Amino acid sequence: MNLLHANDRAGEYPPSYYAATATPLAPFPALMGQRRADVCIIGGGYTGLSAALHLAQAGFDVVLLEAHRVGFGASGRNGGQVGSGQRQDQDWIEAAAGREDARRLWDMAQDAKALVRGLIDRHAMPVTFYPGIAHACRSASEVRHAHAYAEKLARDYGYDQVEPLSRAAMRQIIGSDLYHGGELDRGAGHLHPLNFALGLAAAAAQAGAQIFERSEVHHIAPGPKPVVRTGSGTVSCDHLILAGNGYLGNLDRKVAARVMPINNFILATEPLGARAADILSQPIAVADTKFVVNYWRLSEDGRLLFGGGESYGYRFPDVVKTVMKPMLEVYPQLHDVRIDYAWGGTLAITMNRMPCFLRPAPNVLSASGYSGHGVAMATQAGKMMADVVRGDASGFDLLARLPQPRFPGGAALRWPLLVAAMTWYSLRDRLGV
Repeated sequence: MNLLHANDRAGEYPPSYYAATATPLAPFPALMGQRRADVCIIGGGYTGLSAALHLAQAGFDVVLLEAHRVGFGASGRNGGQVGSGQRQDQDWIEAAAGREDARRLWDMAQDAKALVRGLIDRHAMPVTFYPGIAHACRSASEVRHAHAYAEKLARDYGYDQVEPLSRAAMRQIIGSDLYHGGELDRGAGHLHPLNFALGLAAAAAQAGAQIFERSEVHHIAPGPKPVVRTGSGTVSCDHLILAGNGYLGNLDRKVAARVMPINNFILATEPLGARAADILSQPIAVADTKFVVNYWRLSEDGRLLFGGGESYGYRFPDVVKTVMKPMLEVYPQLHDVRIDYAWGGTLAITMNRMPCFLRPAPNVLSASGYSGHGVAMATQAGKMMADVVRGDASGFDLLARLPQPRFPGGAALRWPLLVAAMTWYSLRDRLGV
């Protein structure tokens, strides 16, 4: 079984709200025959498309191979949240990397948000960036930690965009009694994720990158000049970039041992009309503090887009059933709402939830495992891998220095062991621990 084909129709976007409202982009052809390129990129999501764009702008001959359609994977299916910082907080990063590198990683994440917004503006993408992400805490102790962390960011990193929220203030903004308070990050935001991916693809193609869809890679022949094979063609290249994330499969065993695909799910309700103001009083996104995170926002036409629930393995469960339970815990007043779209997708996590940056072989670069924090960081990762090819490896090496342990048992045993761990954390969520 292959995640590229387990839940989706070949070459088609899933029937999501995003696909239904995307700005159309004409399909790219499939790879046929033999090609030569300076750089070959496997994967047409944010990472690969950003790398293709920045390399093509720098004058490199670039070939990008996508098994289905650009933005087909997590890049076109996610919650659309563009968060601040790294996936781990600065306390964790300071302990793991030291204060100096922690500061550099914070600045990198700030640059990643700016990169997303700058690309949207420079390429006139049909994408609106909406500022604001609230983080909703399930306990009073979590609220105290969130408020103290906001003070730390302002004091140590000069970041003053985080507003502490009391329980009453959180209730006023998100229309739910479930949470004890939290904070609102005005420097973060949200967008239409598939339109951003399509915008990157259009910009990369205009810059001269050769993009091929319906071109699934089956084999990589390593060497000084790697050769990449699909069912109908080959690409020989000087540099190879692996950007498949949760859909990379076993094309590279070193990556597979450290990066674990998991599935996540989203519902889109019918347009809520006047009820929308009682769900979110501001045009922000929200994420809570459950280990299996709930996240939500309103669409531009007033639907609630609510994500939650995870599964591990190949086949998706009943998406509506999986997500309705946490949605109604947050918003019981929506018990009668109609669900117009329900979809799932595969992202990738790492053991420590920091992205996995590797050089798995000579002239091969890989970045993946964004652990639910990938809209900005994946886009930045593509740019950083383009920088490596251009001769500047400083950003890539900073992340590659972070400890990135293998999953116990490597690729063979990661799923059963992860299921056991996630079952425990799900129980903690249910018990409120």
